Amino acid sequence: MEQFPCIKSVKLCLSHVPNLIRHGSKPQREITSNSTILDDILNSARSFEDAIKYPPHQVFIGNHTPEDLAGVERPWYRRSFEDSSSVGPDGEIVEEGLFLCLTAAIDPFNLLRLDSRYIDRHRDALSRAKWFNENDLELLGDGTPQQTLKDLVECRGALPLYQGHEFIGCVENGHSEDSSLSAEIVLENLTSKSSAVIALRLLNNDGDSGNEIGYVIGCGEEAIGDRYQRGGGNLAKAVAENSGCLNATGSDIKAFCCAPNHAIVVGAALVTSGLYKNVAVIGGGSLAKLGMKFQGHLRNNMPILEDVLASVAVLIGEDDGFSPIIDLESIGRHTVAAGSSPQAIAEALIVEPLIRKGLGILDVDRYATELHDPDITEPQGSGNTPRTNYRVLASLAVQRKEITRDEMSDFVDRYGMPGFSPTQGHIASAIPFLGHAYRSLTSGNANHTMFYAKGSLFLGRMTEMSDGMSFVLTRNAKTNKGQKG
Repeated sequence: MEQFPCIKSVKLCLSHVPNLIRHGSKPQREITSNSTILDDILNSARSFEDAIKYPPHQVFIGNHTPEDLAGVERPWYRRSFEDSSSVGPDGEIVEEGLFLCLTAAIDPFNLLRLDSRYIDRHRDALSRAKWFNENDLELLGDGTPQQTLKDLVECRGALPLYQGHEFIGCVENGHSEDSSLSAEIVLENLTSKSSAVIALRLLNNDGDSGNEIGYVIGCGEEAIGDRYQRGGGNLAKAVAENSGCLNATGSDIKAFCCAPNHAIVVGAALVTSGLYKNVAVIGGGSLAKLGMKFQGHLRNNMPILEDVLASVAVLIGEDDGFSPIIDLESIGRHTVAAGSSPQAIAEALIVEPLIRKGLGILDVDRYATELHDPDITEPQGSGNTPRTNYRVLASLAVQRKEITRDEMSDFVDRYGMPGFSPTQGHIASAIPFLGHAYRSLTSGNANHTMFYAKGSLFLGRMTEMSDGMSFVLTRNAKTNKGQKG
């Protein structure tokens, strides 16, 4: 018997890590060329309180809607919502010290070591964190003495970690002769793992679903491996291990920024087949992308806004008569023959699947695409990505004679939304709207929401093709005014 796959729960988290900006790919390269840049980066770091109050972050964790954000005058980093909180219906904003303590606690090879005094400063706050448990506290232990940490850096080439200029710990190399296990790569992978663990633990805490999850799919941009299989992967299973998913197995899907959409479609297919009743799609943050556009922020006397690791966990399960349905009959896919122009991609991902369902562009209530925050991208000259994509969509509607050219601006405002996601690659690609879509499709008036994302396969130098995948979330036919039953 066919099972209709539903989105049952979503968690989106932000780990605020300003002291890890220096380890992002772009800042690291610039600091190597000119060490004085480090002071500029440190002086432009945001406080945790500022990160909480930042309006796009409040939208990201569900405390405010994209419509609320559209009403806030830009630049957003100069504004705040009065009722800002670190906790929202869709997730949480996590402080750096707590994040690093969790990262160290779930590091089974003890490669990330933290100073004893640094850990002691965070014990009380850790005891109150919903995503941190007694077992983590035991694994974290008492920390490492300062002199031992210094010896690891000086004698064994460990990567030092700082809070400002304070030495707080280090990351050891996973192998002395394997560049794929260098301390820098180990740190990337550990932070991707721990950020995803926070999201999946929060998801499990909400519905006590950990033991019911049969398969976990990772969609992050990390490359777990060693010198013989550089991107061997399966961070998914490592995250499951540390998130109470004891009955789960899993694997990773790699498709650059488009991976979350691929993973959700595959997860939905696994549920529909009856092979698994519950599948979790998870993605950890991309440390390499921290501070990616920091130079534009410094030139414009802005705080560095790329200071968070974003993560996601999505629970896909069988039809419960309430949750939004993933409509597998309207999956959009960018085939090899489709072509890579913006219009060709949009037609493949948007128009073709809607035609199969007998729908027009105006029959979809909202479209979620690459939701990059323009406060981050515009100062570096990268433009406003969501607005550009929505204008392409509006142009398609004009070509199909669903709207006139004079109605394009109104169309963008009605069917699109401002970007509110950090530039974390895969995370920004449509999925930050999942929590908002869930509410509008269950307790609101929406009937259809489309999620479409593109991927840059050419980045791997193996092809010049682009990629893309879309899916439509549909209001459950049994849902009556948002009430279960």
